[in-house]
Amino acid sequence: MKHIKNISIALTLVVFNTFYAQVAIEKETVDGRSTVLDFNSTPSNTKGLILPATQGLPTGTPANGTFIFDASDDQVKVYENNTWRSLSDTGNGSTVVANSSDETGNGVVIGTPAGSADGILVLESPDKAMILPKISSPHLNVKNPYPGMICYDTASKTFAVFDGMVWNYWK
Repeated sequence: MKHIKNISIALTLVVFNTFYAQVAIEKETVDGRSTVLDFNSTPSNTKGLILPATQGLPTGTPANGTFIFDASDDQVKVYENNTWRSLSDTGNGSTVVANSSDETGNGVVIGTPAGSADGILVLESPDKAMILPKISSPHLNVKNPYPGMICYDTASKTFAVFDGMVWNYWK
């Protein structure tokens, strides 16, 4: 049953990608024509995007803009200009549930027929961007954040990442 659900999700994303190369999650339409992935933006939203949790840094050379929650040192990291940068202090990944699935595959690509980056979810477009989930004051409103959660804080107008202990904010 899990495979049918995964196939259905993948087919739905392929259909959306084929026609519009835009995807809206928990909403009816995408905001603007320059958006490849958009999330629920109602003021009551408390759901963010959860980054993949890895044990150490991924092997190989990732694409610039790759985000992870590194469970080996409990930090949210981004890969840019051939180096990994920490976006958070050392947090607490003890609540991270290890993925023991035997599923393999190349992931889902949105925005182009075939992606050049290796990842679970790859967004590639020469003229579209992703709009992060928007949450007002996530440190107050997200009751049980998960390590590696990211969002845009509409109150402080900053990029917010949760490291398992505290929210870290970036302008």
